[in-house]
Amino acid sequence: MQEFRYTSGMQSQFIKTNNINLHVVTDGPENGTPVILLHGFPEFNYGWRKQLPALVEAGYRVIVPDQRGYNLSDKPKGISSYDVNILAQDVIGLFDHFGLEKTFLVGHDWGAVVAWTVALNHPGRLKKLVILNVPHPDVMTDFVLHNSEQRKKSWYVFFFQIPLFVEWILGRNNFHNMARMLVGSGRKSTFTPGDLIEYKKAWSQPGAMTGMLNWYRSVFRRGLRYTFGKRSPARRVTVPTLMLWGKRDVALSEEMVQPSIDLCDDGKAVLFEKSTHWVQHDEAVAVNQHLIEFLR
Repeated sequence: MQEFRYTSGMQSQFIKTNNINLHVVTDGPENGTPVILLHGFPEFNYGWRKQLPALVEAGYRVIVPDQRGYNLSDKPKGISSYDVNILAQDVIGLFDHFGLEKTFLVGHDWGAVVAWTVALNHPGRLKKLVILNVPHPDVMTDFVLHNSEQRKKSWYVFFFQIPLFVEWILGRNNFHNMARMLVGSGRKSTFTPGDLIEYKKAWSQPGAMTGMLNWYRSVFRRGLRYTFGKRSPARRVTVPTLMLWGKRDVALSEEMVQPSIDLCDDGKAVLFEKSTHWVQHDEAVAVNQHLIEFLR
């Protein structure tokens, strides 16, 4: 088990949820207001390293899982095990484990996709929703289908569909290409050599690379069903929602922000001019301020 620590009070445990075990770290006062943070690809709980100390200092009880397929959590076989509704159910299982009838949920990247899905499928379980650099799922689907510029930006999603070959390409030479992809999508200062050491430890866990990629493979199959099946109207989000967005995201167009907010009954967006997709790393102080103000 990895021994890095963000704060001295952090605890690590494995929690049974939705027929799998998730590795979860917790921090902050036992009686603090709970908030759950969901990481994306290709991170793990370490992706919230710059948020944990600020949230703990503000009095929150912070709960941060490695999502299924990642780092020390279970990595069930089969693409169907990574359907977004199943991933959302993993999170509901965490709510139940910690006795949270309603709570705050924060997600970045794929964690934001899961967070949106929890808000759509289980709105009664959320107090507020915070989304970092990912549009509403129905907006994303619409843009991929009808916006050629977004399709170009999403090229890697199609590349990730190739089984085994992608794992080999990304994993060879001690994850050289994976690290290059991660570093290349951020600022020069976004990821340090020390950060990459921690990420490579997580990526090298048995089955992790395939588990992580299966999130993309599952959503691609779901997208095909949407394209050739019966389409439903875009779903509305009834939970108060804050979107934080770095405008220099190389993979996701900021044009998707306003249509996403338009689908929220009570939505607000804050855009960061000079931040990349990794807004919580690039603008940690400002992100933490917006986060804490909104949760209060």
